[in-house]
Amino acid sequence: MHLFTLNNLFLLLTGLVCIYLLWRFYSRWKIEKKLYDLYYSMGILVLLVSGLLLIFLGMGILASPYVLTVASLIPLGISMGIVEQYFSRWKKAYKWFATIGFLAIAVFSIAQIDPGRKISVPLFHGAAGLVTFLGPLLAKKAPKGFWWVSIGGLLIGLGGIALAFLANGAQLLFFSAQFVQLILTPLILLMTLAFTFGFVKDIKG
Repeated sequence: MHLFTLNNLFLLLTGLVCIYLLWRFYSRWKIEKKLYDLYYSMGILVLLVSGLLLIFLGMGILASPYVLTVASLIPLGISMGIVEQYFSRWKKAYKWFATIGFLAIAVFSIAQIDPGRKISVPLFHGAAGLVTFLGPLLAKKAPKGFWWVSIGGLLIGLGGIALAFLANGAQLLFFSAQFVQLILTPLILLMTLAFTFGFVKDIKG
């Protein structure tokens, strides 16, 4: 296996950005001790670990039900942080939704129950991506520039749903297997940069 590839370069850059963002979240958490920083950190930490696994084990691990399950924590964690921080009225209900979604994805994917997997993965992954996309745009007290998180949410939603369709043996629009593999790693980097621009604005604000 060749580690020095263009895909791995994108993933390495993504990892470095993730480490920077985790440091910023931790720095704020040390001062404010807010739960949403832990949710954000969970999503970014899973993204970091997923990128490292892709570097060392290759794209083939995307077919693993365990990887699919753990990767669902990326949009769920980030969306839970947004709801916790800016939509506290809905945080309890959304935590239940996210928990049920994670368990559904885990059970149906690992047990290879196709009907449940074909419904749960696009449903909960898509819903979390939608919250991540719309939340920063609708948050009344969000700082200027936080809308970058919406761009990251849009990218993670499209990429996640496309991967979910491919894992289920289908194709979403023009997202063929070859096209997804071509754009996946630069898409992950762009998504991470968008999250970083938005969250750093929020931390400074």
